[in-house]
Amino acid sequence: MSEIIQRQFEREPAKRVFAAELREATRTIKDSADEKSPSYQLLPTGERCNRILIAGAITEKTRAGEQSITYRARVSDPTGMFYINASSYQPEAMLQMTKIDTDTPSFVVVVGKPNSYTTPDGRVLVSVRVESIQVVDRATRDMWVADTAKATLKRVGVMFGEDVENIPDAKLARETYPQKEEYWKRMVFDALSKMM
Repeated sequence: MSEIIQRQFEREPAKRVFAAELREATRTIKDSADEKSPSYQLLPTGERCNRILIAGAITEKTRAGEQSITYRARVSDPTGMFYINASSYQPEAMLQMTKIDTDTPSFVVVVGKPNSYTTPDGRVLVSVRVESIQVVDRATRDMWVADTAKATLKRVGVMFGEDVENIPDAKLARETYPQKEEYWKRMVFDALSKMM
């Protein structure tokens, strides 16, 4: 089975990504022009993602709409802010979000799909459409930070390695995004240092 067809029938694994990197992931790619073909955000560290796994402190939950209800919230990790949402099109995720009390600071883990939106002034904003959200303890959040740091450094190693010409997504990311290897390593170091 070709890689493209296989991707369409398998559930995409959720990639661990920091908020600072997702904010820069402004390039969307598709394998075909078919409208049912999945779209991916190209991460600046050289991998495509259709689903992501994020964690952090949830803040500022709001509800919008009457008939088509949407819940929006912010999730803060050591590198910045994720903007998440769940609507009546994701009833299970929306129900999970309604139960989270943001008056008391709490950590959450979220699995969701990244979505990009271009504003009228040409800026690309990336948010996360929630598939699942769960309240967790600090130790779980800290484990996510450590695992995400490892995953990010692994992607950086591939993207800035000698074999990048043979890895299309990593090559495309190097051509698309301006940040250098040191930029991403410093982001990871800063994220880890904030946990100490």
